[in-house]
Amino acid sequence: MSYFAAAAVRDSDGWTAAEVNLRGVTDLDEVAERLRDVEPDAGLSLLFVEADDAYLVVLRLDEGEDLRVFGSDSAYAEESRLGSVLVGDLKAPDLDDVGDVRRTAGGGAETDQPAVDPEADPVGDADLLADLGIPAQRLIALCTREGMLPADVTAEVCQVLGCFDEVEELREV
Repeated sequence: MSYFAAAAVRDSDGWTAAEVNLRGVTDLDEVAERLRDVEPDAGLSLLFVEADDAYLVVLRLDEGEDLRVFGSDSAYAEESRLGSVLVGDLKAPDLDDVGDVRRTAGGGAETDQPAVDPEADPVGDADLLADLGIPAQRLIALCTREGMLPADVTAEVCQVLGCFDEVEELREV
């Protein structure tokens, strides 16, 4: 399974981005170490892992500590070794805390048509970007909206965070 892993790190000078090689990682601690290596003194480090136009995992480190992880779909753990490392031990977020995103997409009104992929099973800390302007309900809605690719979700999140150009430059290389 192919993947794209982009780190977006913020320090006093703003955002920078770098591609991260996750080949051979055996656990989340090793993934976190590779994220720390991008900019050891970063105040905020995010890693967006997109796999096969089907799965997205977002990892967050604050001041190099306190790893938090969110995955768009638990099925990724069954589909690949990397998916197992990233989301294999994560539990489903408490949807009571984030509203009923299965009925609404992006906070919009209910419709007769399902706005989300009923097969998607998000896992982990859906609130990991809430203080940056992406509340849990919105993150889950983006990840479960039918037709949204992981790259689309990453782009929308990065647009809100202010690191869109930095991350998108990595795709052009």
